[in-house]
Amino acid sequence: MSSLRVILGDQLSLGISALVGLDPERDIVLMMEVMEENTYVQHHKQKIVLVLSAMRHFADELRQTGVTVDYVTLEDPDNTGDLTTEMRRAVARHTPDRVMVTEPGEWRVLKMVEGWAALTGLPVEVRSDDRFFASRTRFAAWAQGRRGWRMEHFYREMRREHAILMEGDKPAGGAWNFDAENRKPLPASTPLPPRLRFPPDETTQAVIELVEQRFSDHFGGIEDFGWPVSRQDALRALNDFIDVGLPRFGDYQDAMRAGAPFLFHSLLAPALNLGLLSPREVCAAAEGAWRSGSAALNAVEGFVRQILGWREYVRGVYWSLMPEYGERNALQATRRLPAFYWTGDTSMRCLREAVSDTARHAYSHHIQRLMVTGNFALLAGVSPREIERWYLAVYADAFEWVEMPNTLGMAVFADGGQMASKPYAASGAYIDRMSDFCSGCAYDVKQKTGPNACPFNYLYWAFLIRQKDRLSNNPRLAMPYRTLAGWTAERQAAILVEAAEFLDGLE
Repeated sequence: MSSLRVILGDQLSLGISALVGLDPERDIVLMMEVMEENTYVQHHKQKIVLVLSAMRHFADELRQTGVTVDYVTLEDPDNTGDLTTEMRRAVARHTPDRVMVTEPGEWRVLKMVEGWAALTGLPVEVRSDDRFFASRTRFAAWAQGRRGWRMEHFYREMRREHAILMEGDKPAGGAWNFDAENRKPLPASTPLPPRLRFPPDETTQAVIELVEQRFSDHFGGIEDFGWPVSRQDALRALNDFIDVGLPRFGDYQDAMRAGAPFLFHSLLAPALNLGLLSPREVCAAAEGAWRSGSAALNAVEGFVRQILGWREYVRGVYWSLMPEYGERNALQATRRLPAFYWTGDTSMRCLREAVSDTARHAYSHHIQRLMVTGNFALLAGVSPREIERWYLAVYADAFEWVEMPNTLGMAVFADGGQMASKPYAASGAYIDRMSDFCSGCAYDVKQKTGPNACPFNYLYWAFLIRQKDRLSNNPRLAMPYRTLAGWTAERQAAILVEAAEFLDGLE
């Protein structure tokens, strides 16, 4: 029995379930570059280069093992531009007995795949994606019957289940979470390590030229492309992080510095989400660094929590709640996304830095995403759908299963607390404490109101006033609402007016 084995763009793992049992004598691997997947949002140019180049490198890797690969390029004049039609054309070319595919990472693509059997008249086997610690079924079993979902509870189960950072049945170091040690601002005198980047090889350079031709109007620059596009380079990137980033990652994982987008962060999410690295080997490498004494426990636990905790948790949230989840808007936010999210043209230095880093590298780290671009969208009442599509478009590591819950659940609280226990709203004081952005800004972070005041200050209080009916009973917001209770109605009205005038000016 011959099989057409379909490999999607984020399934670039030799051990992917769709390839298990492959018969090189009879089976064909199908890989497809299609316009639809590059344009359903206006993906950053570097993100398109990353995915297409990684796909081409992976196809070459398969061929070197003796596998026959039917690879449809964007340049193919017969390319119809969408996955389903290209799959049907491949079926006509190869007349297989069946089609095999690993479950897609995005709900919309799964809906396409579920229609393939009827379109081709062939059996289509959709295999589970076993590259994660927790299957979709495992997460659903954990979530069933719980009044509230919290990542910390799920994370502890994963730690026990997979024996990661454990000492017997107890967490290493006697605590599950070392967050209190991981919130240090970065001293100006702290040197930053040079980070390993990967100059484009011949394959990547050809894709860069293609993207410049086909997607010239897309967001972002392409000149500084340096992401790993092969398994070999992804392993080098992992080793670089373990050696030079991880030892100080914990202390400064929440810090921000102008002109330094990478700091001590791993930069591994693009490779992980494409399948060039596995979460198991990444967590094992981090744990090994702690056990060998080359990285402190607070650094290693903080990093492992991002992979074993958040990454697994948001995938479970996504698949448990889609498609309804994508339309949630618990705070009834309706404002259009400000244009400066695309241009960087704003006097607020923190936002200008975040957007310019994003344009240059298709990257900003999690605190910039949560507490700068996400925080502003939350305070401004930006439509969840608009900010969610922006995040999906502009970051190299953004695939919907991981990006959507982080945006709707964490950044803008659009799910009303399904995923997080409070909205991550903050005034300018937080950004000032954790970064050097406020020095040299056109606004004064110490001023609470007035034309020179940091907009985050009055937007924060205006947000709490507007959302009082929805949020005042949240125990984690008790302190600011106690403060508001002491304000006169006139003072609150003045804050709302100032915030509205600023936001209306963005239009």
